Amino acid sequence: MCEIPCFDMSSDQEQNFLNYGIYTITDDVEFNFPGTEIKFKKLSENAFLYQKNDLTEKIVEKNIPSPSGTIQVEICPIRPLNYPARRTDYVYLDFTTPVFLPSGSSVVINALCQIEIGIFVIHDSTKDSLDWFDCNLDDSRFALYGAPDSGVLCKYSKSPIVSSDIDSDPYENASIQITIKNELSDGRSVRRVVFRATAFSLYYKDNKAKFDNATAVLKKKLALELIDVSAEKIQTDWQESTTYEISSTVKHSEMGVD
Repeated sequence: MCEIPCFDMSSDQEQNFLNYGIYTITDDVEFNFPGTEIKFKKLSENAFLYQKNDLTEKIVEKNIPSPSGTIQVEICPIRPLNYPARRTDYVYLDFTTPVFLPSGSSVVINALCQIEIGIFVIHDSTKDSLDWFDCNLDDSRFALYGAPDSGVLCKYSKSPIVSSDIDSDPYENASIQITIKNELSDGRSVRRVVFRATAFSLYYKDNKAKFDNATAVLKKKLALELIDVSAEKIQTDWQESTTYEISSTVKHSEMGVD
């Protein structure tokens, strides 16, 4: 694991489209993300004011005590589960182009999944969640996977397939490598993958982000055809993000095959 990138912020600095990492704030500073403006204002020698203004035109303000006269914050990608409200642990990836697999075949793809941005205050080696925001509000919505009376509510993400794990859009999405295997007796087109996002960690480098890998297996269980999705921890020199939600110990998700 690499060292977390750290940055010192002096008086009246403005940062546009910054890198993820830890920032030491000593005076007034402003961060501008797509659709969201973040400000830290020094109120006194022992207090800061945090302000967020986004496309919803709702201003969030919080006071942060600072006995040392400085604060440290980590800005990092988090799972896309909080906007517009926390309703589910599941993410629904809807591929823009279906993936066809003949019987007995497998393929490895890189897809994109929406993310949110978390801000954590660091003190005594502890990271506490200060706030979060979404830089892509227009595409942030829910979807129901399955029947209306028994389906799974998911955070929906339109998912292009890309060529590598660095092809994500800064602050809006992260790449996820998915190995898809077809153990059924005939060929199938895979149009979507649903998984429990809390089973997957996020990692960042500069302004890029990626998830743990996933394996999706099309198989038959008794009389049902299922797609079994599991998380696989990756080995990487990217920094693992601080977790906003409680991580899940359940690493598998089984859903019906369309």
